[in-house]
Amino acid sequence: MLFRQTSRSLTVLAPAKLNLFLRIVAKRADGFHDLESVMATIGVYDTLVLEAASSGEIALTVVDSSPRTMTGLLRLEAPAGPENLVIRAANLLRERTGCGHGVRITLVKRIPSSAGLGGGSSDCAAALAGLNRLWNLKLSRPELLVLAGELGSDVAFFLADTPLAVCTGRGEQIEPLPCYTRLHFVVAKPKSGLSTPAVFREWSSASGNHSGSGALLTAQPTVTSFVESLACHDVGATARRLHNGLQAPAEALNPDVRQMRQLFERLPVIGHQMSGSGSSYFGICASSRQAEGIASRLRAAGVPWVQAVRSCP
Repeated sequence: MLFRQTSRSLTVLAPAKLNLFLRIVAKRADGFHDLESVMATIGVYDTLVLEAASSGEIALTVVDSSPRTMTGLLRLEAPAGPENLVIRAANLLRERTGCGHGVRITLVKRIPSSAGLGGGSSDCAAALAGLNRLWNLKLSRPELLVLAGELGSDVAFFLADTPLAVCTGRGEQIEPLPCYTRLHFVVAKPKSGLSTPAVFREWSSASGNHSGSGALLTAQPTVTSFVESLACHDVGATARRLHNGLQAPAEALNPDVRQMRQLFERLPVIGHQMSGSGSSYFGICASSRQAEGIASRLRAAGVPWVQAVRSCP
């Protein structure tokens, strides 16, 4: 996250993420899943502008900053009501600290929802960190991480403010990694999205086993070999070891994801896969110039949301 403060407001930039590696370890008794994941922030940001409100109200305005494309506009839908994680974060902070401060929040959306890019979680983390500053609550990072775990599985990664990390548990246990090498990506999202709970239900159904054992699980690679390839600065090996255990169930639910894979198979990327629970898809490129060129090809092919980005900014 990036912060810019004036005498009247605090602006927070909330980045998107990619899951470079995602292994489903087991389904838990609480209904969540234990995971092993490597997450990387990328240079696509939502913007939160926080302004103190003397009335004590919490108000949210959402501005859609969708890029215009040759095929029209991909709406970046985000609720402005109490179900938005930004509002939930503000309410939880007031509940736990007893403060009565108010805030007017303007959320400028650039990260599409239902995409596996973590936009809602990143916005939530930005609200927690930003309001902790704006309201002078002086909560420590460990205290904020506890709140993050209550709000969502990926919120802790963004709150940890590390560009690259191994995330375990249900995603809330964070082990920061060095930025071994800068990776160039092209990231694309079809018009349709996916529900994370629905993708996990499809995974459970397809696995035929809810206890965490079975051939589907044991056949998966481990996160260790993937991190080793990053540490060796070997982009080719990193690309070969990309893994997302949710991609097959996502393709079963949404033919657009399968079509994205087929489209990327015809592109000169080093490696490619879906991010998170989808429906966004990314490819690793040899350079920023190649990423920009492939992005242009995808836009010309009618893909409504495409970005050429880098990791570890």
